[in-house]
Amino acid sequence: MSDRHPRAAWRRRPEPPPVDSPARPPSAEPSVVQSTLYRDGRRVSSPTTLADTFRQLREHPDGMAWIGLQRPTAEELHSLAAEFDLHELAVEDAMEAHQRPKLERYGDTLFVVLRAARYLDAPEEVDFGELHVFVGPDFLITVRHGAAPDLSAVRRRMEENPELLALGPEAVLYAILDAVVDGYAPVVAGVQNDIDEIETEVFGGDPAVSRRIYELSREMVEFQRATRPLVGMLHALMAGFAKYGTDEELQRYLRDVADHVTHTSERVDGFRQALTEILTVNATLVTQEQNAEMRALAEAGFEQNEEIKKISSWAAILFAPTLVGTIYGMNFDHMPELHWAGGYPFAVVLMAAVCTSLYVVFKRKDWL
Repeated sequence: MSDRHPRAAWRRRPEPPPVDSPARPPSAEPSVVQSTLYRDGRRVSSPTTLADTFRQLREHPDGMAWIGLQRPTAEELHSLAAEFDLHELAVEDAMEAHQRPKLERYGDTLFVVLRAARYLDAPEEVDFGELHVFVGPDFLITVRHGAAPDLSAVRRRMEENPELLALGPEAVLYAILDAVVDGYAPVVAGVQNDIDEIETEVFGGDPAVSRRIYELSREMVEFQRATRPLVGMLHALMAGFAKYGTDEELQRYLRDVADHVTHTSERVDGFRQALTEILTVNATLVTQEQNAEMRALAEAGFEQNEEIKKISSWAAILFAPTLVGTIYGMNFDHMPELHWAGGYPFAVVLMAAVCTSLYVVFKRKDWL
């Protein structure tokens, strides 16, 4: 971007007529989080409406407006577009969340999309927010979709450093980039702790760890989508230092941010690889455990089958004399065949012979 300059006369537009915005619920947060006018790095005023901001910026063409919005209405964005000559494609993107991180230039206005992240300790998950930034010669507009990032700390930091703020909207943009990238550090630390816990759970045999690995892997995919494009975006900004006459202090500032985001991107890539390896190890351990259980079940089934064989063999042996005794009944003289003198000894010998034969057969089959 070029050095700061007062708003050119050809860019001045008449103040747009007031637009009736759709009614908001009483509990809804106002879309204009804060609107502030600065001159020479110091706060001049804090208008309460966009119309007041436009009017005061016209009265002080050497000033800079910093407008913070959260989930603005279409009418508010169109009002900003009419005042600051924002490109319709950028305005359309700012209306919707779920944009990829990117850097686009429309004339003398930059449009930047950033994905902020914060780590939530209680549910142990990563919450992602989206920030759209319009940067012009004398204005900076931030449009937030989500809770992160909180730009109030950035505003305080810049106001405490008037020399840096006096460098204009570029300085504010770099401060926002720095805040977003610094916000990744607690996320990296939280994810590293989660991975350490997951490794312990994997080797501890926790059955619920597979779901946790999967959920964290999905978050790392989202985290990677937030950080990886930033590396190219920052290098694109650095490539334009000479062309747009970027202040040397801001150049050093941006290089430091680029180093941090490169380091974060590499850590996120490492997390994805580590989770992939952990998932593979967990699958191997689960398979081994299932194989052990199947082997134990097979052994138990084999032992049970052996017991059934023994019981069945003895039942067959004991059934033989019962059958013989049932046929002849032993209710007549000289059994069997009614009047045989050797009938009783014959029946006893027959029972013994059948039982012995069955015993020998089952023994040879290793059932007994």
